[in-house]
Amino acid sequence: MWRRFVIYLPRQLARLAGVTQRQLRREVRVRFVKVAEYQHRGIIHYHAVIRLDAPGDSHQPPPPRYTTQLLGEAIRGTVAAVRYDTAAVTADDPPLRRVLRFGTQTDVRPIRHTGSLPGTGKALSARAVANYIAKYATKTISAPGLPLRPVHSAVEIDVLACNQHYKRLIATAWAFGKDPAAAQVGLNRWTHTLGYRGHFLTKSRRYSVTFTALRRARINYRRAQRHPGGEVDPWGRRLDDRIVLTVSTWQYAGTGHANTAERALALAAAARARERERTGREETWMN
Repeated sequence: MWRRFVIYLPRQLARLAGVTQRQLRREVRVRFVKVAEYQHRGIIHYHAVIRLDAPGDSHQPPPPRYTTQLLGEAIRGTVAAVRYDTAAVTADDPPLRRVLRFGTQTDVRPIRHTGSLPGTGKALSARAVANYIAKYATKTISAPGLPLRPVHSAVEIDVLACNQHYKRLIATAWAFGKDPAAAQVGLNRWTHTLGYRGHFLTKSRRYSVTFTALRRARINYRRAQRHPGGEVDPWGRRLDDRIVLTVSTWQYAGTGHANTAERALALAAAARARERERTGREETWMN
């Protein structure tokens, strides 16, 4: 659904602006960051910051005719137009038709550097916008008993400690994953997320700094903490990302235990393991 939204939004914007899509690409770029929030009922709620920039990497404003009002109207029209026909991913004959759409709870608000903003009473800074995204990126449904990883059987679903509503969503995702008609959707891998297959955070590449740059900065920061003088290899040579260490020489160290005490400990551990195995077999036979 979100992928279709991102595809349709520039088309809707071009229609409202009265220009062709080619002309729109020459004048403006649609950039966004989106987070997925779980509602208590288990439904996904999207929060997105959408911005219009001039082409290029300088993050300059677009031509004046691409106003906030025009973008808001395009967003509302795109949300109403986006649809997904499930018959395209099922093997039923005749196909089982389900048309998926966004919900009716669409709230589009402008973000301004100056003036008042409905619901806040004050202007929003860049830090406030970042905090808004971070809030929903770290928010969960706070429901105990939900699995952290995909379940592997219907028995695992039965013993979950979550409430019946979440258990039903997990069971439905599990059943769809086992249905040959919907096997390509692969919902068995997403039972722990209540069937939601998307990432909780996505953004357009040039909305802001890339995730690759953030990961590189984090790695460099940790390396500087652990190796203030620079990281070196076992021979004292300075390491960087272009150096790959290949160890191809091995030396035989020996067989057995280093001393009598180690040998005694190993024998005692083996004796205890044999005793546990023997006791377990006797209990099984008696039962």
